[in-house]
Amino acid sequence: MSAWGYRGGRVRWSLRRGREEIRNRWHRFESIWRRSMQLRVVVSTLALSTAVVLVLGMVLQTEITTQLLSAKEQAAVTQVEVSKQTLEQELTAVDPNAEGVSDQLEAALNRLTTSTSEDSADAAAGAFHPVLVDGEAPGDPRFEPSAGPIGYVPGDLRAFVERGQLATKIHTVQMDSEPVTMLTVGMPVSTATRPLQVYLLFPLTAEQKTLAVVQQTLLVVGGVLLVLLGAITNLVTRQVVRPVRQAAQIAEELAEGELDKRMRVIGEDDVARLAESFNEMADSLKQQITQLEEFGQLQRRFTSDVSHELRTPLTTVRMAADVLHASREQFPPGLSRSSELLVDELDRFELLLADLLEISRLDAGVADLAAEPLDLCEVVRDTVRSLRAIAESSGVELRVDLPEKAQTIHADHRRIERVLRNLVGNAIDHAEGGPVEIRIGVNDKAVAVTVRDYGVGLRPGEAELVFTRFWRADPSRNRRTGGTGLGLSISLEDARLHGGGIDAWGEPGEGSCFRLTLPRRPGEPFDASPLAMPETRRIAAPGALLAAPDPVQEGEPGEVRDTGPARLTEQSWEDDR
Repeated sequence: MSAWGYRGGRVRWSLRRGREEIRNRWHRFESIWRRSMQLRVVVSTLALSTAVVLVLGMVLQTEITTQLLSAKEQAAVTQVEVSKQTLEQELTAVDPNAEGVSDQLEAALNRLTTSTSEDSADAAAGAFHPVLVDGEAPGDPRFEPSAGPIGYVPGDLRAFVERGQLATKIHTVQMDSEPVTMLTVGMPVSTATRPLQVYLLFPLTAEQKTLAVVQQTLLVVGGVLLVLLGAITNLVTRQVVRPVRQAAQIAEELAEGELDKRMRVIGEDDVARLAESFNEMADSLKQQITQLEEFGQLQRRFTSDVSHELRTPLTTVRMAADVLHASREQFPPGLSRSSELLVDELDRFELLLADLLEISRLDAGVADLAAEPLDLCEVVRDTVRSLRAIAESSGVELRVDLPEKAQTIHADHRRIERVLRNLVGNAIDHAEGGPVEIRIGVNDKAVAVTVRDYGVGLRPGEAELVFTRFWRADPSRNRRTGGTGLGLSISLEDARLHGGGIDAWGEPGEGSCFRLTLPRRPGEPFDASPLAMPETRRIAAPGALLAAPDPVQEGEPGEVRDTGPARLTEQSWEDDR
């Protein structure tokens, strides 16, 4: 690559880095601007104050400039009137047509300067440069009789004075190679033959210096005023914002369970009343939360006591029901059917009682976790074997995608098998005759099992409700696997005991998917689940033949995305069962 190409690449890289740095700084400022009310108030106040200071500064500068120029012009006119009287006395015998008139005009100007050097008007008007000229002299204007720096007098001003008028003008001339602003005052002066014109040129250097000092003073005062306004606004806003920030911090601590946190009450103003109201609200919340905790403990104790107390009569009823069921062939048809229904409902009642006892142990925090090494693939196979008869009677095909190698984890075999039975059983009940897919994904820190059906699915918001106790999306649905309404709730608690969790996804008419994620060892942290949940999209027909899932390009290694119903090859273990 040539040197020019290398330099061009470096320049483009520098520009790109500069744009990224500016963008990052802007994003940080936006974040601070959105989050800090104090910053917004201070910046807004400074912006408005700057506008007010600028307007006031311009008005003051304009007014001071006008007053200075007006006073200067009045003093200059007074000086011209005094000089006119002196010149008329000196120019009484001067003939503008005679020879040597320029010398006579110079002498008159010298006399004018000498006679007015101690005049009070001169002190008020300041130094000036006098000019005498005969504007009515015939011939070339360059050779007209004059005295003083006639070149500094503007032509339009001379036109007014030659017509017998008093005229003033402010203009800039080059004097000693430097621009000098002049106030020129012109007036006709009478002589023996015809009037001449006198011009007094007053340099405005002193006034310009005064205006510069005024401008600097206004800038300094304006800057100091803005700084003071910013400091005052910051102080006042801080006094208002600090209680709000304190209330937000205490509210976060209350949300984290620290119910004894309160705001400090200082004074009797509005902020103090806010703190008192906040503290009263916190006291009320603490009282209600305490009551709810007591009620929850009472409810858990009631559930546990009732569950234990029901076991004895249930055992007696079970024994009697078994006797009746064993003798059902000797009963009339109606009584025989009643004995069968009694046994079925007793089975369901025993399941409900077992689930209630498990819920009471989980709520009390006394559930034990008997972790041991187990092969998750083997647990999935056992679960599928136990539910295959129910799936076949429902017309549901169970498809299993398992890794070739055994996936050993440390977990409670009984609880993991119960979770998988609940997930697969629910999928069979809601599959509507479609396939149910069970997949296992693994990575270095975690394992995951997804159970996917293509049945009725879940309506918006129901994915968060499926783990609620006794909640059912459709209570009238005929269930093949029994069900007490506590299965998913217990499954979620079992997953949490291992340090994992269960996620739910569903779309109406597109089915649902439940994902169990577990760490390799109970309580070990993991970054993400090895399997991804399905995306919201149109699902292919259940009979479609699709390839096995491919690893995604993004995400965790080995992560697999749902690609719709797939015809998965059953493992060889089916032939050996």
